[in-house]
Amino acid sequence: MELDGAARHPPKRRVPAAAPRMADPHPLFDDTSATGGGGTHPGRGYGVPPVAASSSSPYPPPASFLGEPVSSLAVAYGTSLANQGRDIVDRNLDRFIPVGRLKYYFAVDTVYVGRKLGLLIFPFVHQDWQVRYQQDAPVAPRFDVNAPDLYIPAMAFITYILVAGLALGTQNRFSPDSLGLQASSALAWLIVEVLAVLLSLYLVTVNTDLTTIDLLAFAGYKYVGMIIGLLSGLLFGRTGYYVVLSWCCLSIFVFMIRTLRLKLLSEAAAEGVLVRGAKNQLRMYLTMAIAAAQPLFMYWLTYHLLR
Repeated sequence: MELDGAARHPPKRRVPAAAPRMADPHPLFDDTSATGGGGTHPGRGYGVPPVAASSSSPYPPPASFLGEPVSSLAVAYGTSLANQGRDIVDRNLDRFIPVGRLKYYFAVDTVYVGRKLGLLIFPFVHQDWQVRYQQDAPVAPRFDVNAPDLYIPAMAFITYILVAGLALGTQNRFSPDSLGLQASSALAWLIVEVLAVLLSLYLVTVNTDLTTIDLLAFAGYKYVGMIIGLLSGLLFGRTGYYVVLSWCCLSIFVFMIRTLRLKLLSEAAAEGVLVRGAKNQLRMYLTMAIAAAQPLFMYWLTYHLLR
C-alpha cells in the first residue's frame, strides 16, 4: 500500500536558483521606470518631475536672472514717465494758474481780515491807499491792508451762496436746483466781469501791474456788501435791505475808485494832478466804469432773493 502511494505521488524535484544577472556595463537605454526621475539623468523620460531646489540653496532660481532685470527696468521706466508727466503738468499749470503766486494772496491773518472788512464797509476815513513794496515785490497782505487778497473774496462768495439759500428757505422757495443756479449765475457774472475788464485794459493799452488775480480779488470784494444787505433784508425787511445795500454800494464804489486810480492812473497819482490827455481820460473813464459796475452787480444778484 505504501509502495502504491509512493508511486502515485512522485517526489518533487528541487530546481536550482537562478544566478543573479550582472548589470550591463554599457546599457543601450536608460531605465526611466524609477520614480526618482530617471536615475543619474533627471529630467529625461516621463517620470515624476524633479523636486525643486530648496530655499536654502545659495544659488537663485533660474527665473530670477530674467525677472529681476525686467522688473527693475519697468520700475525705472515708469518712474521716468511719471516724472516727465509731472513736469509737463506743472509747467502748463503754472502757465495758466500760477500756483506759487496764489500763496501770496492767501497770506492773511485775523488782524488783516478784520481791518480789510472795516475798510470795505467804511473806506471814507482811510488815507494811505498805496501798496507797500519790499525789494520790488509787494509785501504780503497780512502786513499791508491795501494789498489785494483772495481769502476774503473766496469766503465771501461761499457765504453769499449760503445766505442766498437761507433767504430762499425762509420764503419756501429753496431747492437744490435753485441754489445751484444761484451759485453758477454768480460765478458766471464774476468771470464775465473780469474778462470785460481785461478786454478794456487791452483796448485802452494801459500799462499797469494789475494781474488777472488782482482783478478777481477786487471783483470779489463786493460779495461782502451783498451778504450784509441780504442779512439786513432778512432781519428788517425790504427797507433795511435797500438802506444797507445802498451804503455798501457807495462804500465799494469809493473803495474801487481809490484803489484802482493808483493802478490805472499811476502817472497822474504820482504828480498829484490829473494829466490832460486822451489816453489818461480813457483810463479815468475805465476806472469809473469798473467802480460803477460793482453796485449794479450787487443789486442784480440780490434783489430777487427777497420778496
